[in-house]
Amino acid sequence: MVLNDNKQSKNILWFKEIEIKDVPLVGGKNASLGEMYSKLTSKGISVPNGFAITAKTYRDFLLRAKLTEKIKKNLKGLNVTDVKALSQAGKKIREAILSAEFSQELITEIKKSYQELAKSVNENNVSVAVRSSATAEDLPDASFAGQQETYLNVRGEKE
Repeated sequence: MVLNDNKQSKNILWFKEIEIKDVPLVGGKNASLGEMYSKLTSKGISVPNGFAITAKTYRDFLLRAKLTEKIKKNLKGLNVTDVKALSQAGKKIREAILSAEFSQELITEIKKSYQELAKSVNENNVSVAVRSSATAEDLPDASFAGQQETYLNVRGEKE
C-alpha cells in the first residue's frame, strides 16, 4: 500500500492509495474497493484497478461553480415532508449541478488518470464503470444506497 500524508489535498486517489478508513475522502464503495485492491491483489485475487475522484474535489467544484449558495437557497425553508416540493428543489439543484463545468485542470487530471488506467491493462479505450460513492451513503440511521446513477461500459476519455 502506498502511504501518502497528502491524501486530503488530492483530486484523484488510486485504489492502491485508499484504505477502508478513507470513507470521508472517497466514499464507502471506493474505500472498500481500495481496501480490497490493496489487500487482495498481492494474494493473487483479481481486483480491477481504478481511481476515485475525491469528496474534496466535489466540494471544490461546488464552490468554484458557486453552487453552494444556490443549493442552500433551494433548500432554505423546504418542507421535507412535501414530496412535490422536495422533487422541485431536487430538480433545480440537479439542473444547476449539471449545467456547471469542471475546471480544465480537473478535466486534464481525469483524462490523464483514465489514460494511465488504460495503459495498465494495454487497452486504449478501456471499458470502466462510473459510480457514485457517497461519503454518507449508508449511515446507522439512514441509507441512500441505489439512489445515485451508475454508468457501465464507459469507453474513452470523452465519455
